[in-house]
Amino acid sequence: MPADQRLPLFLLPLSALPGEEVPLHVFEPRYRALVRYCLDEESEFGVLFVDEEGVREVGCAVRIDRITQEHDDGRVDILTHGTRRFQLAGEVEEALFPEAPVTWVVDDPVGPHEDDEDDDATTLFAELAQRVTGSIPDLGSEGEASFRIASHVAFGASAKQGLLELRSERARLELLARLLRAAIARLSQVELRQATARSNGKVHFE
Repeated sequence: MPADQRLPLFLLPLSALPGEEVPLHVFEPRYRALVRYCLDEESEFGVLFVDEEGVREVGCAVRIDRITQEHDDGRVDILTHGTRRFQLAGEVEEALFPEAPVTWVVDDPVGPHEDDEDDDATTLFAELAQRVTGSIPDLGSEGEASFRIASHVAFGASAKQGLLELRSERARLELLARLLRAAIARLSQVELRQATARSNGKVHFE
């Protein structure tokens, strides 16, 4: 998309990732208008993370898969999926809904000795998924491994935003591995507390 073309924007306290399923509950009139426009035009819209620090410059476009529920008062629930990253190329303006000119984000060129290594992140994800759910989901093969893995973990918005803004798959995989190690460490602490509570503080060897 050229920089002078405009993308409808949904400003939210969350970040979306390419390939991630993103359910949204739409209740503000401006965003209901945005949904109607995107359905009519078969258009993507952008999800931009916003918090007390303001609106971020990098977001992820999403496409509407289906309407899951329409409410009598006009609210609507939709299921979307992330498609590709973008960066604001101008000011966010609002008529019927927020929109802005954007450019699509691509990774920096990879040097001859900078091949991406996803073994650590994949192994850590498999360990976390097995411990939490008892199975390891199929991550597929389409798109960057970092986003395929991260879209299956309920990271916070700031962590997802950090992944979105990095322009290197290797850097994303390294950050993802750190996030997964932290999640596994927290899970281990929870499991230990639960086991301690069940055993009245005593360690059982049987």
